[in-house]
Amino acid sequence: MLRRSLLLAALATPALAQPRGLRIVVPFAPGGASDLVARIIAEPLGAALGQAVLVENRPGAGGNLGAEAVARAAPDGTTLLMGAPGALTVNPHLYPDLSFRPLVDFAPVSLVFTTDHLVVVHPSVPARTLAEFIALAKAQPGRIAYASAGTGATTHLFGALFGLRAGVELTHVPYRGSGPAVNDLLAGTVQAMFDQLPSSVAHVREGRLRALCTSGAARHALLPDVPTAAEAGLADYQVASWNALLAPAATPPETIARQAAAVAAVLALPAVRDRLRPLGADPAPSTPAAMTALLRTETQRWGEVVRAAHITVQ
Repeated sequence: MLRRSLLLAALATPALAQPRGLRIVVPFAPGGASDLVARIIAEPLGAALGQAVLVENRPGAGGNLGAEAVARAAPDGTTLLMGAPGALTVNPHLYPDLSFRPLVDFAPVSLVFTTDHLVVVHPSVPARTLAEFIALAKAQPGRIAYASAGTGATTHLFGALFGLRAGVELTHVPYRGSGPAVNDLLAGTVQAMFDQLPSSVAHVREGRLRALCTSGAARHALLPDVPTAAEAGLADYQVASWNALLAPAATPPETIARQAAAVAAVLALPAVRDRLRPLGADPAPSTPAAMTALLRTETQRWGEVVRAAHITVQ
């Protein structure tokens, strides 16, 4: 505890503090995992960096609008993107005229968290197990609609991957963020979702949604009674999502290093970890170099899924 306090104090020393505030751009609507976690870390991150931190939601185009805003922002340490795999590793395969290049136009700062996904359905869906859901989908090709945070979002790609692995045809319904998507799922407007734990786990616990499986290698501690996909009979569906902080590409390396150290210090704070873990968001700070490597690997991986599932932007 003493070491963490000293590190936070050192990061916020007046000699290193930057006078202007820090803006964290979330490229999705409020209520999703990216937004929830950004708001949890904003205040302690501001304290660590000696800057006031504002979380700004800029949804649209599967995360492209917010990502582009950060890519074009001044590289002065005052703007960060709370990036998700969709805009950073999937959209380059979907938008041939994408106005930014994720592997070129950003300077990765740090991974923030990883999380499993849940296959969740509205309680009205007559399937209590994953096997029953797959059988229902096979009997009614295209009749089951699943919501996502937008075309190219992980909630879309995980659904597409599920369709490939399970051999079923589902209808994709994109929204402007996980929050609106979950709201329509709760209302029964759509029947299913392949959602991140942070935005759906509370609804599962309260009985408003039914979880059929998780996408992790092992059962998640928050939902110990929910089987993994492999346990439920669907092999090769072990996937996880993540969020990371990235700065404009020309941001000075010393600024990136300082921000990465601050993120690691904040994610080590018990008060922060205690707020993230009940959501199913597992703190996972990284070095900028490790985050860069992850971006390259994930870009190749999801490109293969986009091509196999014939995903296009409507």
